Amino acid sequence: MDLVFYFFREGEIGLEKEELWPIVQKVRETNPLVHNITNVVVTNFTANGLLAVGASPVMAYASEEVAEMAKLASALVLNIGTLDSYLVEAMILAGRSANHHGVPVMFDPVGAGATRFRSESAQTILKEVKVSVIRGNAAEIANLVGENWLIKGVDAGRSRGNTVNLAIKAAKQFQTVVVVTGKEDIITDGKTVFKVKNGHPLLTKVTGAGCLLTSVVGAFVGVERDTVKAAVSAVSFYGIAAEKAAEQAVGGPGSFQIAFLDQLSSATPKDIETRSLFEKFK
Repeated sequence: MDLVFYFFREGEIGLEKEELWPIVQKVRETNPLVHNITNVVVTNFTANGLLAVGASPVMAYASEEVAEMAKLASALVLNIGTLDSYLVEAMILAGRSANHHGVPVMFDPVGAGATRFRSESAQTILKEVKVSVIRGNAAEIANLVGENWLIKGVDAGRSRGNTVNLAIKAAKQFQTVVVVTGKEDIITDGKTVFKVKNGHPLLTKVTGAGCLLTSVVGAFVGVERDTVKAAVSAVSFYGIAAEKAAEQAVGGPGSFQIAFLDQLSSATPKDIETRSLFEKFK
């Protein structure tokens, strides 16, 4: 597949830097409720990160209440990081309710490909629930579409595969928006493809940084109808906050994590204007 990319310029058709900040502002002003069925490792960090962005997090897992909670939310996040059969059942119940009530669903297939149960659970959820966004690393996304890509635990291993083609294949197969995160992030609906270059390596040293990103994408999708636009905005904004936090961190991952939460809360329109880096493929 031949792909041509270019940087956005003033007046060009497509997403421009000026369109990112209004979405951030809307999240902060409307405080969208994000229902998270996520893993035990990242629950606290995810809740604090969503609060910092301006969203309202809720963590509800019981099968007796997830359907009711999901219909009240602006977005539902399903994250399979720490998995069991009861949680899969709850995710499907919540997902069906979200679908019925028009609530967008984010799916994070953490560690898909690492074990048979994890891979099969991801496929079951995708079969039973219509998702608006799938966010994962290259190995996780590859597993979903049957591609061979090395995975180490829940982390992507090295591969020579083409992440753009991988993202497009997944988006078309599941008829959704796919976000493949890595050194550079790819966002596509199968037709339009964006590459986001914001971010910092210290994100890989904080447990749950990817999981929180999925929830932040959920907050943005919860206030913006254009899912691709919302996802690109969320990923770029998230990366900008990481870049600014890295400039302030003096003690490594610990100080970075605190500074990162601060930057998610305090990033400004000027930060978006001067720092956002994204490209669009034709």
